[in-house]
Amino acid sequence: MPYRLCPPLVVALALAGCQAALKSELPRGAAAYDAIRDSAQVVPAAYLLRPRDKLSINIFQEADLSQRELQIDEGGMISLPLIGEIQAAGLSTGQLSRVIETAYGRAYLRNPQANVILLEAIERTVSVEGQVVRPGVYEIQPGYTLLSAMALAQSPSDDAKLNEVLIFRTVDGERLGGRFDLVEIRSGRMPDPLVLPGDVVVVGFSSLRGIYRDILQAAPLIGGFAAIANASNNGSNNGN
Repeated sequence: MPYRLCPPLVVALALAGCQAALKSELPRGAAAYDAIRDSAQVVPAAYLLRPRDKLSINIFQEADLSQRELQIDEGGMISLPLIGEIQAAGLSTGQLSRVIETAYGRAYLRNPQANVILLEAIERTVSVEGQVVRPGVYEIQPGYTLLSAMALAQSPSDDAKLNEVLIFRTVDGERLGGRFDLVEIRSGRMPDPLVLPGDVVVVGFSSLRGIYRDILQAAPLIGGFAAIANASNNGSNNGN
């Protein structure tokens, strides 16, 4: 006698079939790491300054040149007496101190000593969307990775497509993106890419897993459960 789905199961299948699966032509594998310009996997050893960070700059024994508080502008620059504009974004406070000392020592001061203090850093966040337990915008610290972002979102949901995780990033006004496989990353076979402030992470939907989840929720019936569970396991083994 053929197995017949009762109406709740049919409805569940139909609804699950309407769930849009994430499809992307973004590069994957090694090309994905190249695409977001992060293949070196270098974790910054120190906080790197960013536009809108607030600084205090003290020039030893030069009160007129010292700045109690100033903000890095949107272009990443600061302006100081006598020497004018200096690129600050992308440097650590120590690196910026040395740049300032060199600039003042070139024409104005003998052996200048500059001390740069970070007063206030702008909020650093990433957005995590798609099939995760808690989508949202999360604050990150330097060195956070894709797995860190997944932990902040309380991991992918049961119907997530783990080999369809996208990272979108804007670099110098250019929109970049790559596709990553969480299974490969978790196993150590692929590196765990850094996430940067402003990144958007999107976790894809596995339509096959979604179908079985919806069936079990809609009609956990005796007689159909074993076959559904076996099919679900087969689907999982096939990489869906």
